[in-house]
Amino acid sequence: MTDVPPSFDVIVVGARCAGSPLAMLLARRGHRILVVDRASFPSDTVSTHFVHQAGLARLHAWGLLDRLRETGVPPLRHMLFANGELSVSGFADPIEGITEVYCPRRTVLDSLLVDAARAAGAEVVERFSVDDVLFADDGRAVGIRGRTTEGREREFRARFVVGADGANSTVAARVGADVYRAVPATGFVYYSYFSGLDWEYQNRTRDERQFASCVTHDDLMMVVVMRKRAAYQEFRADAEAGFQGVIDHVAPELGADLRGRGRREEPFRAIHYADNFYRRSHGPGWALVGDAGYHKDPLTGYGITDAFVHAELLADALHLGLSGAEPIDTAVAGYAQRRDSDSAGVFNLTVAMSELTLSPFLRAVLTAVGQSPGYLRKFFTMVGGGYPSEEFFAPPNLAALYDEVGTPPADRILPAIAGAH
Repeated sequence: MTDVPPSFDVIVVGARCAGSPLAMLLARRGHRILVVDRASFPSDTVSTHFVHQAGLARLHAWGLLDRLRETGVPPLRHMLFANGELSVSGFADPIEGITEVYCPRRTVLDSLLVDAARAAGAEVVERFSVDDVLFADDGRAVGIRGRTTEGREREFRARFVVGADGANSTVAARVGADVYRAVPATGFVYYSYFSGLDWEYQNRTRDERQFASCVTHDDLMMVVVMRKRAAYQEFRADAEAGFQGVIDHVAPELGADLRGRGRREEPFRAIHYADNFYRRSHGPGWALVGDAGYHKDPLTGYGITDAFVHAELLADALHLGLSGAEPIDTAVAGYAQRRDSDSAGVFNLTVAMSELTLSPFLRAVLTAVGQSPGYLRKFFTMVGGGYPSEEFFAPPNLAALYDEVGTPPADRILPAIAGAH
C-alpha cells in the first residue's frame, strides 16, 4: 500500500460507552481524533443501562457526572440481591465520593458522551459503517474504509486504529484478533420499561429464572428477565406471557403488582448475547476496548462501567505512545495486560452468577455475609467496584467472616484457589 500521511492520530470505531470517552480523553490532550459510528445520536441500543459507582467516578473525574444528573435520572441508594429464600440488601460505602448509582437510558447517556467528545475537539462522523481496516506493507494498521448511509465510500488514515464497536466488532475481525478465553453464554434477556411501578433496585433469582428492576428516566421502571437458553424458543413464542411468568415465579407478590399496576410503555428488547470472552486487544497499530475486546454476561451490569474504566486506561497508554514517552505498541500492550488483570475477578464472578444457580460456595458466602453488617458493606462495595473481589473472596478473609458469624465447620466452604468463584 502506498504510504499516505495520516490525517488523524487515532481513529476510534464506535462512539458509545467506550469509544466516545476514549476520543474525548485523547482530544483533551491535544491529539487529532476521529470517531465514527454507524448510528446517529441520540439513538438507543440494547443495554442493561446500569452504571456502578466505579463508572460514575470516571464520569465525575471527566466533569460529566453533573451533566448526567441534570438529565433527571433518579439516583439509587439501596440494592437487593436474592436467590430463592436467601437475600442480602444494603449499599456500598462511598467510592471516590460517589454515594449513588444510576440506570440511565442509552439515548441520554450516549448522546452526552458523544457531545463531550465533540466539545473536546474530536471529529465525530455519524451514520458511517466501517467495512475494512487499512494496513501498511509491514502489516501495521493505518486507517479504515467504510460507507456513508448514502453509499459513498470513504477512507480515513491515522497513526492508530481502535475498535470500540461491540462484541461483534468489525475491527476485531479485520485485524484477526483471536479469542484466548471463552465461556459459553448460558442465558438470554428480555426487557422493557413500565410506568405505574415504584420498585427498588433488585436482582432476584429462583429456579434458573431471574429478573431485575431499576428506575430510569421519565420515572419508568426498567424490568429485565433472564432465562437459560434452552427456554428461548418457547419464551419468544409468547414473550408477554413468558415475561410475566418469570416474575410470577420468582416473586409472586411483584408479579401481581406488575399485572395490576404496571403498564408497558415500549416494545420488548431481546438480548441473545455473545459468549463471555477475552480477545487479543492489541497489535501493530491497533487496539480493542469495551465489548470488542472483553465481553461478559449482562447479569451483573458491568458493561458500561468497564467501558469507562478501560477507555481511560487505553487513553493513558495511547497518550504515552503519541507523545513519544514510550513506544506506542508497548504502551498499548501494557493497557491490555492491566485490563485483563483488573477485570478477572468481575469476569469470574459474573460467569458464576450467570448460571442462575448459586454454587455451594457462593451460597455459603452470601449466607454468612447477610449476618455481618461490616462484611455486607464490603460485599456491596465490591459490587460497586470499590473493593477487589480477589480480596473479598480471599480464604483468610472468608475464614474470618465464618468465625465472626459462627458458621458451622461443615458449612464453611472456601474457594479451591483465590479468585475462583
